[in-house]
Amino acid sequence: MTSSTPEMAERPPARGGYRIEPARRRFTLNARELWEYRELLFFFVWRDVKVRYQQTALGVSWAILQPLVAMFVFTIIFNRLGGIEPEYHVPYPLFVTVGLLPWFYFTGALSRATLSVVGNSGLVSKVYFPRLLIPIGSVVVPLVDFFASFILLIGLFLWYDTFPDWHAVLMPFFLGMAVFTALGVGLWLAALHVRYRDVGYVVTFITQIWFFLSPVAYGATAVPDDLQWLISLNPLTGVIEGFRWALLGRGLPNYDLYAISWAVAIGLTLSGLWYFRRVEHEFADII
Repeated sequence: MTSSTPEMAERPPARGGYRIEPARRRFTLNARELWEYRELLFFFVWRDVKVRYQQTALGVSWAILQPLVAMFVFTIIFNRLGGIEPEYHVPYPLFVTVGLLPWFYFTGALSRATLSVVGNSGLVSKVYFPRLLIPIGSVVVPLVDFFASFILLIGLFLWYDTFPDWHAVLMPFFLGMAVFTALGVGLWLAALHVRYRDVGYVVTFITQIWFFLSPVAYGATAVPDDLQWLISLNPLTGVIEGFRWALLGRGLPNYDLYAISWAVAIGLTLSGLWYFRRVEHEFADII
């Protein structure tokens, strides 16, 4: 029997590695891989939150100031001058603020998701990780502003000596609808932005048009009955009307509207995931 030589004894053991291959199927979410990289997702979120408020004079107060100014402007233009009356028998400033909070979350999440992949081009072109983590983290970060802006809403409830309805416990249901909508549209725009850089400018135009199609400054009942089906296709209609019913309403929820809005939000998310996973292998080469 031969004895092992010193060279053989010092030889390091073989190490495993990773093999990165394209998916064999047209669409694979690979949730297991996303879960394995969950710590990286937490890092993305924590990094973006720190950068967002670093070297700012007002910090998180911007999350309160923005809807506050919008509330005053909308009250003057739409309520005092336009004659739009609020629903649920509440003052118009309270009525419009409840609609503004999910709207500002959606626009902030959509804008960040659109620019997320190109904004992390250094990581995308050099290191492998699930690219889906980038837009997912982008729609999570604006939730910090969303929860901070509730200080304004609480102040309005105290100012008008009223209280939220007990249906407020269902707000996460409608917030989830807003998250899925922002993620679905954001995935489409983030993937397109890698190839077409002018997509970043289109987002501003899209949100401006989307605002007038959403019942932020007005209630859904202000839309004629023959057009109710059309606004139901806008998932933000279900989000905003759901928030108002949960916080202000006393009547029955609009189940049909919520079901349609949820269906559209899920459809946008699934189609966005499909397109993003289809083209993500090109990101490193194009960026």
